[in-house]
Amino acid sequence: MTDAINAFVPGPRAHIAGRPGLPLSGLTFAVKDLFDVAGVATGGGNHDWAKANPVPARNAWAVQTLLDAGAELVGKTITDEVSLGILGESAFDGTPLNSAAPERVPGGSSSGSAAAVAAGLCDTALGTDTGGSMRVPASFCGIYGIRPTHGRIDLAGLMPQAPSSDTAGWFARDARTFARVGTVMLGEKPGPLPAKLLIAVDAFGFADPEVAAALHPMVERLARVVGSSPREELMAPQGLSVWARAQRSLQPVEAWQSFRPWIEQHNPRMAFSVAAGLIAGSQVPASDRNWAALMREEARARLRHLLPPGTILCLPTTPFPAPLRGQSIPALQPLRDRITCLCAQGGLAGHPQVSLPGATVEGAPVGLSIIGARGSDASLIAVAQAMEDAA
Repeated sequence: MTDAINAFVPGPRAHIAGRPGLPLSGLTFAVKDLFDVAGVATGGGNHDWAKANPVPARNAWAVQTLLDAGAELVGKTITDEVSLGILGESAFDGTPLNSAAPERVPGGSSSGSAAAVAAGLCDTALGTDTGGSMRVPASFCGIYGIRPTHGRIDLAGLMPQAPSSDTAGWFARDARTFARVGTVMLGEKPGPLPAKLLIAVDAFGFADPEVAAALHPMVERLARVVGSSPREELMAPQGLSVWARAQRSLQPVEAWQSFRPWIEQHNPRMAFSVAAGLIAGSQVPASDRNWAALMREEARARLRHLLPPGTILCLPTTPFPAPLRGQSIPALQPLRDRITCLCAQGGLAGHPQVSLPGATVEGAPVGLSIIGARGSDASLIAVAQAMEDAA
């Protein structure tokens, strides 16, 4: 199998044949190179990680679950280094091609998985989401992507980053495949549809005006699918940037704790931006961590209030379409900060979120996200199906 878009990890391709007569028979899938595949080194996007860690003897739970359902594994995909990235540009393995917008980044850190699905190299692919790494590439590449309820998917065999925010999800190009995989991963069929729709007016105001305008027809279709008049609400009364600051005060500390033993023992080679982020995580003062923990409780309380069972909230997945490839670090940092403002609620509150494709700005995709009550993952997938049917 060729890889003209640089989505797969260089070298021999991991492959495990599918089996007939099972729920996912006939589907192919790829896995982000944070998931263990038996007999294949887990690279984690850093060439020194595999050297310091043994080759896994068993598959990650998510990988085994798809195999047991009959799907065929066709390879491991490139990830931003140790999953600490949101744009998809890898200093070690290069940047996967965003086939929906070739001059733009694919989004990270599940960049290779999203790029492979968008280009039709596989039917579905596993990725992870700590601070936005399923939702952002889904938006940038114009595909479906889910950040499940925190704790819903077993993370056994997955390289951790920040355990209080880490999740594992999947991508697909069409809602039917997205739902087939979801039935297996969640252990339940899609449904029921929600009865109430909220619009995160602060999130739409924060996005570029062109993005808000492009998503407006999707919001109208979503209201028809739900069958109720939408109501505008503030998602983050304290401010989206305040929620983002809280996530940036918690996630890097956990990342430093996760990778500190490896760093101190092996002194690995790292991209400057990744090393800088880990150093920053090691230096977050206790006062900031304590404040952020309190803000996390406020965010959880806010979303519990807004999202009882049967209610969903919609917002732009990203505030803009994918940035151009190859920009400088200083130019990209403000963009990363703005993305975090629309993604922080995932890590803070742990609610499920699905990014729906269907809109473009100057030819580049942008996604509309729906968030539901904790545990309502199957309901969000039902919405994805209904939205595609109503298009």
